[in-house]
Amino acid sequence: MPLKFTVRLKQILFERGMTQKELVELTGLRPAAISEFANNRRSVINTEHLVRVAEALNIKDISELIRFEEVKQ
Repeated sequence: MPLKFTVRLKQILFERGMTQKELVELTGLRPAAISEFANNRRSVINTEHLVRVAEALNIKDISELIRFEEVKQ
């Protein structure tokens, strides 16, 4: 089965009691970029953005942030 990736940003922010706006301030990324990450509307991920988000959230293991899921056909 084909795979797709999902970014767990919305869940992580919820678990940490953090808003997208707070993450924007910590990362310096555009609000639209954070929103697209959180809502899985990005088909391509800029690795620099991913690193900024991981650093801001103190994530050391990328699998906490990104998951691969099978696409049901």
